[in-house]
Amino acid sequence: MHLVKSFTDPDDAIIALASLLRTVASEPAIPVAGRVLAEPIFADRDSPAADVSAMDGYAIRIADLSMDRVSISGEAQPGQPPTELMPGTAQRIFTGAVVPHGAEAIVMREDTDESSAGSIVWLDRVGQLTRGGNIRFQGENGKAGDSILNAGSLLTSAKIAAAANFGASLIALHRAVRVTIIVTGNELLDIHSSPTAWQLRDSNGPTIAAVCSQRSWIDCRHPTRCGDNVPELKQRLEDALANSDAVILTGGVSKGDYDHVPGVIADLGAQTVFHQLPIRPGRPILGAVSKAGQLILGLPGNPVSAIVGMTRFGIPLLAKQSGQLDWQALPRLVTVARPSDKTLHLHWYRLVRLISPTMVELIDSQGSGDLVALSQSTGVIHQPPNTTGTGPWSYFAW
Repeated sequence: MHLVKSFTDPDDAIIALASLLRTVASEPAIPVAGRVLAEPIFADRDSPAADVSAMDGYAIRIADLSMDRVSISGEAQPGQPPTELMPGTAQRIFTGAVVPHGAEAIVMREDTDESSAGSIVWLDRVGQLTRGGNIRFQGENGKAGDSILNAGSLLTSAKIAAAANFGASLIALHRAVRVTIIVTGNELLDIHSSPTAWQLRDSNGPTIAAVCSQRSWIDCRHPTRCGDNVPELKQRLEDALANSDAVILTGGVSKGDYDHVPGVIADLGAQTVFHQLPIRPGRPILGAVSKAGQLILGLPGNPVSAIVGMTRFGIPLLAKQSGQLDWQALPRLVTVARPSDKTLHLHWYRLVRLISPTMVELIDSQGSGDLVALSQSTGVIHQPPNTTGTGPWSYFAW
């Protein structure tokens, strides 16, 4: 039997569980934004591969800047091999073209008088030009063999640009993390139903799926609902673990008579790392790992608790499984425009609306079941125990 450690800090709980999770396998694939590199990408050649011009202008020798007028002896175009620059002449050159042999600098076109055909006159400011001016030298961005992108990098458009530049057309990527969502509760019906006053439409399934769908490195299965029934829940969880890298459950994680999730997880041989944390909302949250290293995250059934738990705990834990090196990326810091003087002895995740890139305002909420307040928010701030004021506070966006 595994003893559940008592954590006082949410980050410590996340790190403890993350250390036990299995990283998903890799597969050869074309670079795709939102996927995670499983192996580093190395430069197949210097970048730039030769000395090239940083702008449109004229390739010259420094000594020839002392001449009143120089003739134009040729032209260097991008994609063409280097030419030879004759002493006492200049060559017209374009951005990205290889610098001619013998050239020592590039004069910007706007620093010349081109009024005479076949020759140019230097303007006064050309005298400030030194050897190497306006030249991008071979290998100054990176040398052949250098590591350009590290394993664990989340591919962005900028990283794909680098991969393409160095010929990485087929690379090793971690496959997407397969996630199954199980929503528990006898009172829940689907969104198309007409519930009675004692029933609810399921909002947690669509919410958790939406959080996952924003990330290309997650492959989220259609949420499934399960009643508060031990045999049914056990079968659903067994099936999910047989086909998924992670299982996210909502509801049934507290200590009531119908909260069966903790017991079923234990019956299946999974290790519960934390259960109940000093947070609001979402105190009953449960984090476990299967015998095969899969994430099992039990979120409370209240809607605000569920999305806070998924955003604050689920996403970084899934990012760890996805192979991302910076799965613990530092949160954005914001200040509160009109803070309240309320404090709490727990880690408090408070609904806020972003009103500028670095400032939020608090959302009035009636509790973790207030979906109206939730819909008006853009995320939560983390207010540590017994603190108040403007911040800065960590901000977690939906």
